[in-house]
Formats: sequence, structure tokens, C-alpha cells
Amino acid sequence: MPAQLKNQYVANSLRGDIRSGRYAPGAKLPTESELADHFKVSAVTIRSALAQLRSEGLIESMQGRGTFVQSRKLRSRYSRARYGRARSDRQLLSSDLEHRIVEAGRQVVPDHIAVAMEISPDTEVIARHRLLSDPVTGQIEEIGASYLPLGIAAGTYLEDPVVVPKALFLCVEELAGKTYTSARDVWRAGPPTVEQAVALGLPSGAAVVHLIHVARAQDGTILEVSESAWSATHVQIIDEYDIPEEAELPPQHSDI
Repeated sequence: MPAQLKNQYVANSLRGDIRSGRYAPGAKLPTESELADHFKVSAVTIRSALAQLRSEGLIESMQGRGTFVQSRKLRSRYSRARYGRARSDRQLLSSDLEHRIVEAGRQVVPDHIAVAMEISPDTEVIARHRLLSDPVTGQIEEIGASYLPLGIAAGTYLEDPVVVPKALFLCVEELAGKTYTSARDVWRAGPPTVEQAVALGLPSGAAVVHLIHVARAQDGTILEVSESAWSATHVQIIDEYDIPEEAELPPQHSDI
């Protein structure tokens, strides 16, 4: 049997065992040598099959401990529903997670955020850096920051490194006297920074999904730019929308 077919056979078999419950969430898989003996294949084949399952988010490897069935919850983001829900219940966005502000105050805007905010790279802004974690396990699920113009947030409680009592955008609206009316999300997947890998507890070779979110008022003013990063195997983005019945020319061309 060709090596690629062997890899796929092992991956399919282990995937089936995981989905059937033979290996429950959090269960430790046999060692690579034990799996190699069981399937009568080489250690290279086993490592390739495990890498595939790891990329699918089904398993995770812990240095010195072994390989385990993934037990972390797959989190869904419905971007279009988040603001309306927060306006209704006056709670934080991602209200099921525990929020911690690790740093807040004036900082020179990072270059990639300056581009999103349409300002000079040497401009000062108010930045609020956050970690969001599972309240039960304590596992950090999201690392990110919000960047606010000085004209809105300077000299206000948003410079304090404390969690606000409601969604940040509601606080910004009150301070700015303007309402969030449109947003643009740019998603990218790729390797994590060292900070992201450490905070999210990512194994070598893991990827993150990175979001830059730009929110504007009715007059086009940018009220907030935020960025977030999640483990690529632990988050899914769900976008539901109406499909036009008539021909129309969209403002942007879709490449995919």
C-alpha cells in the first residue's frame, strides 16, 4: 500500500474511534510505537496521521505527556448577531468567557493597526489588551486588543486596566456621542506570534485565526479597531446572509 494511503487509513481509523467514543474527549491515545505496532506501519506513517488529526482539531499533543483527544469546546462566532445581542442584554461581547484586561493606556499604534485606523504609524491611541478564558477550565481562548482614538478615550475610565461592565462598544458610543453603524472584518490564518503561542498554549506547528475588526459611525468616523486571535482548530466563523434574487454589482469583487 502506498505511504499516502497508509497515512489516510490510520487517520480514518483513529478518527472513527474518536467519533464513536472509543477514545473519549480528554482520553490519552496510545504511544506512537504502540500505534505503529497495532497498524503494522512505520512511526513516520503514524506521525503523519496524527499530524492530520491534529490539524483538524481532533487531538492535541502535550510535551512530555503524550497525545490526547481534544476536549476544548469548538467556539462559534456569529459576527452579525453579536452587536444586537449586546444592545439587548447589555452584557459583554463573548459574555460566556472570563475577561481580563492585562494592559490599558496610551501607546503608539502598531503599524498594521495604523493601516486599519487610517492614521499615521506614529500616532498615539488608547489600547486595551485583553485575554479571554474559559471560566471552567481557565484555558485562554482568545488574545486580543482594542484601539481607540485619543479624542474618544483619553482621560476616561477606558485607560484603566479593568473590565468594563458592558460591551466596550456601548461605552465608546456614550463617550463619543456616536453610534456604531457599520463594521468590516478581515480574517487571516497563519502561524502565531510567540506571545499568541504561549498565551493560547499552542503546540509547535499550530496555526491561529487572526481578525482585524473596524467599526465606524454613520459619518464614516472610525470609533474602534480591534484585533483577536484564536487557535485555528478551536474556532469556527459562521456567516448567514440573504442572497439577492436580482443581479447587482457588489462594491468589492470576491476572489473565492
